[in-house]
Amino acid sequence: MPPLNALRAFETAARHESFARAALELGVTPAAVSHQIKALEAWLGAALFVRHAQGLQLTDAGKSAMPAFARAFDALSSAVQELRQTAPRAQVSIAALPAVAQLWLAPRLPALRAAFPEVRPSIHALEAAPDFRREPFDLGFFFMREPGRGSRSFKLCDDRIFPACAPKIAVTLNAPADLAAHPLLRDTSWADDWDHWLSAAGVTGVPIHDGPAFSLYGLAVQAAVDGAGILMAHETLVLAALESGALVAPFALRVNTGLRLELLAPDRPPGQTARLIDWFIAS
Repeated sequence: MPPLNALRAFETAARHESFARAALELGVTPAAVSHQIKALEAWLGAALFVRHAQGLQLTDAGKSAMPAFARAFDALSSAVQELRQTAPRAQVSIAALPAVAQLWLAPRLPALRAAFPEVRPSIHALEAAPDFRREPFDLGFFFMREPGRGSRSFKLCDDRIFPACAPKIAVTLNAPADLAAHPLLRDTSWADDWDHWLSAAGVTGVPIHDGPAFSLYGLAVQAAVDGAGILMAHETLVLAALESGALVAPFALRVNTGLRLELLAPDRPPGQTARLIDWFIAS
């Protein structure tokens, strides 16, 4: 038998048709994935991928083998999940969008620990929801339009956006058109937020792209608190700043993005995870 790591690298790269995306899922470098694939091809004596400038393409041999490998790793993952469900564990692995982990989940951890003192939460910031059939997470929190693969999904709230800023800036805003006089803070992951809200407000002529852009939403929130500009706020993520008065919403209009904050869990969560699900929904 070839090494299991090589087989896993093949199945993941074939599924994504990318060494880079396979590396992200496996937690290794693209070079490591490529090395494992080359070792498997050497063992087989045939190519599994055609490599070209646009990406990867499975050879006929790779295409014919892929369905069986997918079933095999799904079965292996199911067996591992069965182990995790039956073995008593104090640690609960939680995956969350970075902004959700920092601004929504982290403030709830003290209350979570008080309610479940025996639980040790482990928080992992991910840009995309995990596949619970393949990745060893117990819970996930992500903004989504559809539930993730291999997971149960519980809607926590709709995602609504609106401008928010420091109080000293809010006093200068009497109408949405006044936004043009200030830098507008942008999150690169939600690049259409300002267009979406301004369109709903019926406002044109506001220079959206002149203000600072941030790849981490938490940095954009802090910049708004510091008075560096006006943030397009996601309601769920700025509630604490609004309640403390660090940020102010100068306009009443709040616009749904079509996303929802979803609590995700495996199809068959163990008893401890099920109790956490109930707690998060109730809180």
